[in-house]
Amino acid sequence: MFASRTGWRLEPNRLSQAVEERRRSGQEILDLTESNPTRCGFSYDSAQILAALADPRALVYEPDPRGPLSAREAVADYYAERGITVAPEQIFLTTSTSEAYTYVFRLLADAGDEILVPSPSYPLFDFLARLNDLELTLYRLEYDHGWRMATETLREHVSRRTRAILAVHPNNPTGSFVRARELDAVVELCTERSLALVADEVFCDYAFAVDAPGDEAGARVISHAGEKRALTFTLSGLSKISALPQMKLAWIVASGPPELLRHALARLEVIADTYLPASAPIAHASRQMLETRRTIQPQILERVRGNLQRLDERLARGSPVSRLEAEGGWYAVLKLPATRSDEDWAVTFVSEDGVLAHPGHFYDFRSDGFLVLSLLPRPEVFARGLDKILARVEAEA
Repeated sequence: MFASRTGWRLEPNRLSQAVEERRRSGQEILDLTESNPTRCGFSYDSAQILAALADPRALVYEPDPRGPLSAREAVADYYAERGITVAPEQIFLTTSTSEAYTYVFRLLADAGDEILVPSPSYPLFDFLARLNDLELTLYRLEYDHGWRMATETLREHVSRRTRAILAVHPNNPTGSFVRARELDAVVELCTERSLALVADEVFCDYAFAVDAPGDEAGARVISHAGEKRALTFTLSGLSKISALPQMKLAWIVASGPPELLRHALARLEVIADTYLPASAPIAHASRQMLETRRTIQPQILERVRGNLQRLDERLARGSPVSRLEAEGGWYAVLKLPATRSDEDWAVTFVSEDGVLAHPGHFYDFRSDGFLVLSLLPRPEVFARGLDKILARVEAEA
C-alpha cells in the first residue's frame, strides 16, 4: 500500500530505547544533543518579534512565487552586509531549508540521479534524497589537525547521473568552513561536468573565531551567494540566523552564469508557484526577524565559545578523550577510546550516567569512538554532562 520511498526502519534504536527507559523511571537526563535555541535560556526581543507579526499586509493575499518583494529585499540586505550583491529576483522564499532542498533537487535531478554530499555530515540528507527519489554519493571530509574537502578525489565520485555537489558551510557536525581553494576546485569540476553547486549556509554566522590571516587561496569563503562561475544555489534561513526555528522562513539564492541562471530562475518560479509562496505574515515580518540576529547571535556565540572553552579546559587535564578541531557551528566532536562502539558509549552514557549525546555513526563517521555534543545547552547542564561522560571514560581507560 505504501511507497517504497517511505520504507524506513521505524523501530526505535538502542539509544532511543535507553532514553525512553530512563524517562519512564523518572530519572534525570542531561541533554547534550539539544539544538533548539528556544529551549536553551537565551533572551529574545519578544516585543520586537511579536510586533513584527502585526503587520497589516499579512491580512492581504497577494501571492508571488518568489515571496513578497519586501522580504526578498530584506534577505538581499543581509547579504549586502557581507559584501555580497544579490538581486531580489535571485531569491526564493521557502518555509524551511528542507523545502528549499526539495525545490533545488526537483529543478536539477530526475528519479535515480545522484547528488554528491559530504561525509561526515547531517543525516537529514538521507531522508531528503529518498523523498525526492535521488541517490546520495558520499565524498569524504578528511581530518588532519583540521577538516578539509578531499578535492583531489572528488571527480572520482562523479558519474553520468551526478547532478550537483553539496557543500555545507560550515559543515554539521565537523564545524569546517569551505576554503577558497576548495571552492575553486569544486567550481572547476562543476563547470567541466555541467553540475550545480548547492551550498547550505545555515550556520554561516557562527564562527568560533575570526579567520586567521593567510594566503588568499586558504581564506574562508564569505558566502557562496555571490558565486557566478557555476550555477549555484545557496540555502539559509531564520532558523539559525535569528535562532527562530518556529518562524519557518528560509530561502534559496540562485546565482551563476547569466544564461544558466535565467533558465534556472524561470523553472524555479514554476516550482515555487506550484508549492505556493511562504507564509505572508512571516514573510512580511522577515526584516524585523532578521534584525533580531543582532541581539541573539552574540548570546549564542558567547554560549558556544564558553562551552567549548570549558570542554578544552577539562580535556587539558590529561583525559583520554580528545576534541577534533572545529571552526564554527553549534557542535563539538569528541574522539573516545575505541574500546567499544560509539553507539555502545552513547547507550552507556544515557543508561548509567543520564547524559544524552549523539554517537558518531549518526553522522556517518568512518570508524567507532566518536561522540557529537551540542554546544547550546546552558553552561551548568553542559558542564555536568561533560563531567559525567569524561569520568566514565577515564574510569574505563
